[in-house]
Amino acid sequence: MARILITSALPYINGIKHLGNLVGSQLPADLYARYMRARGHEVMFICATDEHGTPAELAAAKAKKPVAEYCAEMHEVQADLAAGFRLSFDHFGRSSSPQNHKLTQHMAGRLKAAGLISEVSEKQVYSNADGRFLPDRYIEGTCPNCGYDRARGDQCENCTKQLDPTDLINPRSAISGSTDLEVRETKHLFLRQRDMRDQLRDWIKSKKDWPILTTSIALKWLDDGDGLQDRGITRDLDWGIPVKDGEAEWPGMEGKVFYVWFDAPIEYIAATAEWAEAQGLGDEAWERWWRTDKGADDVRYIEFMGKDNVPFHTLSFPATLMGSGEPWKLVDYIKSFNYLNYDGGQFSTSQGRGVFMDQALSILPPDFWRWWLLSHAPESSDSEFTWENFQASVNKDLADVLGNLVSRVTKFCRSKFGEVVPEGGSLGPREEKLVADLTEKLRSYEALMEAMEVRKSSAELRALWVLGNEYLQEAAPWSTFKTDPDLAAAQVRLALNLIRLYAVVSQPFIPDAAQAMMDAMGCTDWSWPGDVGAALSLLPAGHAFTTPDVLFAKITDEAREDWQSRFAGIRA
Repeated sequence: MARILITSALPYINGIKHLGNLVGSQLPADLYARYMRARGHEVMFICATDEHGTPAELAAAKAKKPVAEYCAEMHEVQADLAAGFRLSFDHFGRSSSPQNHKLTQHMAGRLKAAGLISEVSEKQVYSNADGRFLPDRYIEGTCPNCGYDRARGDQCENCTKQLDPTDLINPRSAISGSTDLEVRETKHLFLRQRDMRDQLRDWIKSKKDWPILTTSIALKWLDDGDGLQDRGITRDLDWGIPVKDGEAEWPGMEGKVFYVWFDAPIEYIAATAEWAEAQGLGDEAWERWWRTDKGADDVRYIEFMGKDNVPFHTLSFPATLMGSGEPWKLVDYIKSFNYLNYDGGQFSTSQGRGVFMDQALSILPPDFWRWWLLSHAPESSDSEFTWENFQASVNKDLADVLGNLVSRVTKFCRSKFGEVVPEGGSLGPREEKLVADLTEKLRSYEALMEAMEVRKSSAELRALWVLGNEYLQEAAPWSTFKTDPDLAAAQVRLALNLIRLYAVVSQPFIPDAAQAMMDAMGCTDWSWPGDVGAALSLLPAGHAFTTPDVLFAKITDEAREDWQSRFAGIRA
């Protein structure tokens, strides 16, 4: 039994996430967590809401609520939606937790003691109309490099050049649109990442098995242009973790908070501490996952995230942990994803374009979404959601292949033998071939799941379902019954056991349907089918089952057209 620590990038607090956000981190992380548990490993699966920064303050102001109250409410909303999609977090925490306050301040103190924090007086843009310093991304203007007129103060999305707000031509506030801006001097803390550049490069290059997407982004930030830059870790904001040197005050930093990108990854550790407290356990319960001097040296740590989060998880967060000089567990593997686009464009919150998590659950069960999103995960390149593809995938894969097999077998057995596993007959070469084919395909599925090859895993799982359908077509117990009822009984007995096997191996992808199949089979044995032959005789003759309702209702053309229209939004 291995110990597997899994973290998903934290969803931001300012609103409900769309399906692209879901498939970019939380959902594939859940798939892997469920699979590892199914194989008997000890898993700690952690996520949390990311609650600090200017967008949280602005969203709260728009909702006319105090920011702490707004974040508490939105945490509950996101937790409920995660449960709705059957995300099996061991703990879903909050980056505003007391644990994260304490740990973030502790990390900053350790970095200061190690000489890795510098105090920098810098000029920042202040908006008189907004009455606040503007974070770089809330300043817009014309890019001096390519002329794009909506470049942000941190980066031009058009040419990807990294910028400072003072580089922009005709800058304006992205909050109010005001051009009444002035440059004021303010003092901030910077993490001296450049001092750790060689150490970070050696560490990244030692990860020979990382996805190309992950390492290429990390190395680009390390070496392109002037290379890795020191990074500000404080902000002039009201809402956030107050700047402290451990438990002591930090002279000159009064009224400032830590930058959201400094404290958010630390919340992975803090959320595990939140879990321990919620379970009534002591510090040793979470430290065994995170400190290599307290037992975490045998943990395998996997992070799941969208590609936009890669620089912070390959550089800034590791620099924080390494720089602390303490024995923190570093990530072993980063599974990064490209973007999911929506029907010829992008998801857009402002334009109401695309399907968001609450909307998705309001029209269809979670398994429909889980199956499509995972089987089309944007691994090697961006992928695109279209309603036609979604309808075809659900109807063909779930309804026609898996759902149809369950329905045919249980209904036929009920009509000819009653709702019990039939006895009699023996299996022959056709069944031996099925066992061999299933075993080969199952071993391939296991290897792909281990390797976190999400799309390929879904294809192998579907291929397992297809093998069962092909067997039924060839064996045709409904025809066999007319001439050899005993052989038909043996074939149906095998097929009923096959339903239970499919429930077990499909559970990471479609947990509700898997549970429905197990309930129908009257079985609570979720043991993984190491020996396929043995697994296909687990339900004995005489074992009672029930005929389930339709597992997957097909999506009609009328429903598809209605949803396509409803979620089209306002095209740009």
